[in-house]
Amino acid sequence: MLVVDDDPALRELLCDYLAANGFAVRAVADGSAMRIALAERFPDIIVLDLMLPGEDGLALTRLLRAQSNVPILMLSARGEEIDRVIGLEVGADDYLAKPFGPRELLARLRALLRRAHPAATGVESAMSLQHFGPYALDLAGRRLLRDGVEVR
Repeated sequence: MLVVDDDPALRELLCDYLAANGFAVRAVADGSAMRIALAERFPDIIVLDLMLPGEDGLALTRLLRAQSNVPILMLSARGEEIDRVIGLEVGADDYLAKPFGPRELLARLRALLRRAHPAATGVESAMSLQHFGPYALDLAGRRLLRDGVEVR
């Protein structure tokens, strides 16, 4: 997971909370640092602040959408309907207004990951994979696989 937020206290708080809940978290303060982090290792999900110095979260979301379908949870102190609509229309998958509760953030991130990576969402999915012969039944993802290929 990559957290992009210019507030050092919030960045540290998010990193500590998300790490304590099982996420491998990297955090950066702006768009240029985000580009460097993406070049090093592309994340499974991005938490992106809307109001950043230099390039804002909308411009960075457009950039990300041109490269990938990585789930993006946009954070912003601007919680008006128009701000949420614009963030979602530009390409964010979810929008959370500051201040927010950490449990809600965690629930939204887990929901985004379930939708983006249904077969790789942690312990629950790993335990729900039942093997028999060349087949594997992914109970959480509701899929049947034969030799790793989904059977339609």
